[in-house]
Amino acid sequence: MKRSQPNIVSRAAAVLHLHPAAPTGGRSPGASLRHIVFRPANQQEINHRNVVIDAIGVGITAGVGSFLSVFLVRLGASNFQVGLLAAMPALTGMLLSIPVGEFLSRRPNIVPWFARSRFAVLICYVLTGLVPFFVPQQASPTVIIAIWAVATLPQTLVSVAFTVVMGAVAGPGGRLNLMSHRWSVLGLTNSMTVLIVGQILPIFDFPLNYQLVFIGSGIGALISVIMSSSLKLPTVAAPPPSQNMFRTLRQHGHTLRSNRAFLNFTISQFVFRWGIAFALPLFPIYWVRSVQASDPAIGAINSTQTLVMMVGYYVWSRVTQRRGARWVLLATTFGISFYPLLTAMTHQVQPLILWAGLAGFFSAGVDLVMFEILLTACPEDQQAAYIGLYQSTVFMAAFLAPLVSTALSDAVGIVPALVAASILRLAGFGLMGLLKVGKTVPEPSAVPGGLNRLPG
Repeated sequence: MKRSQPNIVSRAAAVLHLHPAAPTGGRSPGASLRHIVFRPANQQEINHRNVVIDAIGVGITAGVGSFLSVFLVRLGASNFQVGLLAAMPALTGMLLSIPVGEFLSRRPNIVPWFARSRFAVLICYVLTGLVPFFVPQQASPTVIIAIWAVATLPQTLVSVAFTVVMGAVAGPGGRLNLMSHRWSVLGLTNSMTVLIVGQILPIFDFPLNYQLVFIGSGIGALISVIMSSSLKLPTVAAPPPSQNMFRTLRQHGHTLRSNRAFLNFTISQFVFRWGIAFALPLFPIYWVRSVQASDPAIGAINSTQTLVMMVGYYVWSRVTQRRGARWVLLATTFGISFYPLLTAMTHQVQPLILWAGLAGFFSAGVDLVMFEILLTACPEDQQAAYIGLYQSTVFMAAFLAPLVSTALSDAVGIVPALVAASILRLAGFGLMGLLKVGKTVPEPSAVPGGLNRLPG
């Protein structure tokens, strides 16, 4: 595994330095990401640069954040508490995504809401690191979960605003190009952070080791808030306020009935994301309790996944150019469906690293095309409201699935629960095929500049 990492990094460097940017406005058709970062020619390229540098800050914090569940397990948190950590943001999002989407749709400029909400979420990692200084270890999991319960409101704002802001930065012709750049940089930063954290943790005693890395993640939060606050988007005229929430919900019901592409996408991704969220709390539990993986080993699993994911953004964007978004959607959702099953069949760390790499490769394609399919299915003048409705279904799956999966693992064991996660993912894949999700996405040749994610 160690021999393969330099090759991955070198391929990543090729992605970051050689991949051409989409030609929009005054941008040169052959402009590279290096050109955009160091010599932006116009405001759109400045925004592009700021989005990429923001990804560095998010990647640092996300890399540290990948150890949050492990930290809770080592502090003595129960399976239910680990599941609750994953489920809480989803509960708030499920309840508030639609109102948040309506609220943001009436803001002439949502960038400040996006930037400040993102900072509020990221700074919670610093607060997590401070908890054991002031609270006994046995009570620390409860306090940490309370911190992340408060963070769920800004998390909901970020989840809705992110898609709108990124779509506005790039425009329809450059969305996949921008997101491929952003997610590649985020993936590189994330994976390097995870590798470094995995080496730092054994140096200090527990829980000081985890505290130091969580507090240190504040550097990423500062980078993110500075760069995301600097985005300059055209001010849009806000629509008149709606009469009441009941009328708004009726309008959303009409939306679902009239927009078949959006409805089919929402239904099928709901089932698929149920399978994704179902497995999330099970992986760290399985690594720690069933395989007895060490902190460096868990770091290797996470960093391999994000490194390969970064390369996957480049590969799948090229495949999408040739085969289209629907083909990539079906191939990647099918491929990633087997990750929980392979994990359940594995009892040593080395194969887990391989499975994580395969999962990262397929995840990159899922992220890339789902982002495009969602925005294609949303009317441009109602994106925030539509995305709020979509996010409510995402959060519904993300809230319920971890609670069910951890309860199921307590009742019948973690291996059957992981197998169930694979079955759910395959069901979502089947629905995407039957409902022809992605059929309405324009062919890549019709998109100016062609195609060039970790969430965030």
